[in-house]
Amino acid sequence: MNNYLNELFGLSGKVVIITGATGQIGSNLCKAYLSAGAIVIGWDVNYSNNRVEGADYVKVNIVNRESVSNAMSATFAKFGRVDILINNAGVSTFEPFEDRTEDSFDWVMDVNLKGTFWCIQTYVEQFDKISQNNGAIINVGSFYGVISPDYRIYTDCNRKNSEIYGATKAGVIQMSKYFAVHLAERNIRVNTISPGGIFNPISPQGDDFIEHYSHRCPMKRMAKVEEMTGAVIYLSSDAATYTTGQNIVVDGGMSSW
Repeated sequence: MNNYLNELFGLSGKVVIITGATGQIGSNLCKAYLSAGAIVIGWDVNYSNNRVEGADYVKVNIVNRESVSNAMSATFAKFGRVDILINNAGVSTFEPFEDRTEDSFDWVMDVNLKGTFWCIQTYVEQFDKISQNNGAIINVGSFYGVISPDYRIYTDCNRKNSEIYGATKAGVIQMSKYFAVHLAERNIRVNTISPGGIFNPISPQGDDFIEHYSHRCPMKRMAKVEEMTGAVIYLSSDAATYTTGQNIVVDGGMSSW
């Protein structure tokens, strides 16, 4: 049984790039893939913070195509291939929409959509260059790419979720579907994981927010960051060789009503 599960889910020796690698989700994914025996390359513009021992970190600004292309080329040259690309880097803006500026709007668009696109485009470019025979791309969306935030839960929280964040995450979900179709002949699978609200123990959300969110969620609580790991591991493993173009929503049932 163990050998069977290892064949399905085994990631030992796989080369994985994780963008946004020093953030809450990214650092947890770095730990998970290292524990699974993978070779982990963490990309982040703030790459010197919150490192996980054993990962190889590179400073990359995913908004800049040249930065992405150089890092992607160097990674392929160093390791000979990249098996898994996890586009986790993402940002949001939190001021009321009435105060939204063009710079704020463009920043979220550039990181969440353009940055994800540059990573996919340059990955496929290098993939084709070495004639790699298979790969997996996992894009990190959000349940707010599927449903709209309930403004009633943000009573004591200045981090009011923005219209542009949800719009870009809906775009990430759609981009996954687009590339799942266009990259299928190359044997590259492309999927999305869309997390619900994740509790942040380092910078906790407001008490009222947590209470209101938990009341709204069928499972009556916020997520733990570790609860995102299983879906990502599945989508990147051989257990998912017939899964592409899908969006796995991990939100405690919030998007069910």
